[in-house]
This record gives sequence, structure tokens and C-alpha cells, in this order.
Amino acid sequence: MQQKNETSALILSLLITLGILGVGSWWLIGRVNWQHAFNSTGNSAQTGQPTAGAPQAVASRLSTGERLLFPTGASPQKQAAIQAIAQGNYETAISNLEASLEANRNDPEALVYLNNARIGNNPAYAIAISLPIGTDVNAALEMLRGVAQAQNDINQAGGINGLPLRVVIANDDNDPAIAQQVAQALVDNPTVLGVVGHYSSDVTLAAAQVYQSKGLVSISPVSTSVKLSGFGDYIFRTVPSDFIAARALAEYALRNQQTQAAVFFNSQSGYSQSIKSEFVTALSLGGGQTVSEFDLSAPDFSPSESVAQARQQGATVLVLLPNSGQLDRALQVVQINQRQLALLGGDSVYAPKTLEIGGEAAVGMVVAVAWDILSNSRSPFVVNSRRLWGGDVNWRTAMAYDGSQALITAIQQDPTRKGVMQTLRSGKFAAPGASGPVRFLPSGDRNAPVQLVKVAPGTRSRYGFDFVPVRPGT
Repeated sequence: MQQKNETSALILSLLITLGILGVGSWWLIGRVNWQHAFNSTGNSAQTGQPTAGAPQAVASRLSTGERLLFPTGASPQKQAAIQAIAQGNYETAISNLEASLEANRNDPEALVYLNNARIGNNPAYAIAISLPIGTDVNAALEMLRGVAQAQNDINQAGGINGLPLRVVIANDDNDPAIAQQVAQALVDNPTVLGVVGHYSSDVTLAAAQVYQSKGLVSISPVSTSVKLSGFGDYIFRTVPSDFIAARALAEYALRNQQTQAAVFFNSQSGYSQSIKSEFVTALSLGGGQTVSEFDLSAPDFSPSESVAQARQQGATVLVLLPNSGQLDRALQVVQINQRQLALLGGDSVYAPKTLEIGGEAAVGMVVAVAWDILSNSRSPFVVNSRRLWGGDVNWRTAMAYDGSQALITAIQQDPTRKGVMQTLRSGKFAAPGASGPVRFLPSGDRNAPVQLVKVAPGTRSRYGFDFVPVRPGT
């Protein structure tokens, strides 16, 4: 009997011990998870860089000022401002950001955080911009300048119906899977009424699935793939589609008797495939012919052999339609060609690198772009952007500005997610843009033409060559 009682006592003691351990483990796990959730809300300053060997939390990719998403070259004042915002000390943040911008006014992240800090915890409308910070920081900064300028303009003018505009910056690394996670996080933030973004067409298409299904407007300033046309009621873009750009290039080629084309593209890029397909079709419908196609992404691609083959097949024009990742290979083609055959290019060729590396061999190349500063030199946007940033901006900045202006105008009329969509889709909608009113077709595409520019000797860039407008009809 005594042994039985001792056994029962041991079992009871073991159960109590396991119970204590179980409760302790449950409390510890819950505590860890709660701390993780707390830290992910932005109450501590972070750089926004991923932890090595571990996936980066989506929350750490978003910032209204509590995280530094562009850490390279950040001034001490800017870093101090990030810490201050994370602690809710907006007055200190404002003074530090003003000092940082005094030293470097060409910093759109600092300007966005300054305007956000001035809002503090007060009521405001909010929009977001999703950027390829981790993969193309220059393009990300170009896009962000457009949103920062639009925010600065509207807040200095008194806000939207009396309320200021807050901007959420997101880093999607130009990755489709990450972009979908970012899109979901923005959808889950009820204060966000619209998104400017994303960058590449493939990434924008992936994120668009989330925005469309959850009812949040997104306006891409740079994605041109025809697959975005008619994607859904909530999907728009301010850049003309590949259909418009390809048709403009084909019409230029046909006018100038450049009827036999050799096309260079990247088969791994949705954008590159899209504009290539549209150009080939447009040239064929106009009576021209594509004599050869070359895949820039092929492991055995040879610029010299490709150019030689194009000449043997009777090409009169080389058409460069790479994505930005294959621009270097496209510029090798330019150097090999040495102006023997005419050159045409898509908007990814419209880059300082083309002027620097292409140089004399690129002179005369005609490129289709959404917007060119010399063609719009007298617009208020250009005048204000030069004063704000201390230099010229490019088409990505202009198109991001137009996307922001469209959202601001729509929010003024109906500050709800559904209301923003319905306003943008109204046949009477128009917003003030960088080169004229921003209007959308029923497909969600921008109702605007592209502009043709060409490479010519000049002094505006430091390379001795510039992009200059092509005269209409030439």
C-alpha cells in the first residue's frame, strides 16, 4: 500500500512539473512572438537591410521614417532623425532632416521623412510607393523623387481638403514574391488609399494580383508590358504601354526606309518580350520585316557575330529592346556596329550609361521614352523640380510624379479606396501632370503618346553626348 501511495505521489509530482514547464514554455513563446510583433511595427530604428541567412520580415521593408531604407551615404543628421522618429520625437527629427537636406537636397527619402515628421501623429491621408531599392537603387531614387515632390507640393499648399499627405516607402527588391508580400502589407494598412509602383513589368503584374483582389489602386510609373492593359479595375499606369512605344519606333523606321530590322531582346524579361513582340507586329503591318532576332540573355550570345549576321541578312536597322539588366550587352552591339546600321531603342536604353559607354558609336540612335525634359522644359514641373533637387530629373521621376498627382486628385474627390478607383475610371477625370493632364483609358493605360529622342553631341551630360528631341515628322 505504501509503495502504491509513493507511486501515485511520483506521478502527481511529474504531472505538476510538466504542467509548470508547459505553462512556462507557452508564456515564453507568446512573449517572444509578442516582442517580434512589437519590434516589427517600427518602434525601433533599423536600416532596412536583410539579416544574412534569414528572410527579411515584410514590416522591415516599409517605412514612414522609422527605418532607413537607403542607408548608403546617409548623413549623421539623417541617421539621428530616423532614431528620433522611431522614438516619436518629431521636433528633433524635423531639425535633423532639415539640416541633412541643407547639405544634400537631392535626397528624396529625407524629404519624404521630413514631411511625414511634420505630420507626426496627426490625421493625414496616406499613399505608398514600392521601389526596387535592393536591386536598382538609382531607379528607386528616380521614382521616389516624383512622389516626394508631389507630397511636398500638396502639403505646402495646405494638404488634401485640409489634411496633409503621408507617404509610406516600401522596398520590394524588384522581386515578384516579395512584391506580393509588400502589396499584402499595404492592403492590410487601412490608411493607405493608393500605391505608386512597382518597377519592372513582371513584378508589377505579380503585385497587381493582390491589389486587384483586395481592392487597392496601384499606378505603375514605369511598367509598360501590354499584359497590364485591362488587368483589373484597380490597376493603372502613367507610362504609355509597349504597344504605343513599339508603334512609334516602327513608324519612325518605316518613314526613314529602315524596313529590314534585326531585333535584340531578353527572352527572360517580360518587358523585353512584350515590346519586341509589339515592334515586330507593328513593323510587319507597315510593310517592313524582321530579318533576325537575337536573345541577349543567351549564354552563347556574341555581339560581333550577331551584328555580322544581321548585315548578311540585309538588316537596315538594329533595334535594341533589352531590359535594364541586359543594357550592357546591348551597348556592346552599339560599339560593334560603329554607326554602320541605323539604331533604335526602347526606354531602357534611355540611360546615362548609353551616353557614357555608347559615346560616338551611339550618335543618331533614336529611343522611345515616356517623357523627355527638353521636350517639356517650360512646364511647371520641370521648373519646380530643378529648384527642389538642384538638377534635371528623368522620365521615371516625371511618371511617378504623375501617378502621385492622380492619386492626390482622386483622394480629393473621394477619400476611400473604392472611391479613388471610381474617380480614376471616370471619363471626366484629369490630374495635373508633368507634361499635361493625366487621363486614363478604360484599360487603365495612360492616354498619352511617347516621345522620340536621339543621341547627339552635347554638353548637358558630362559625357559629351545628350539625348535630344527628334523633330516631328523626321
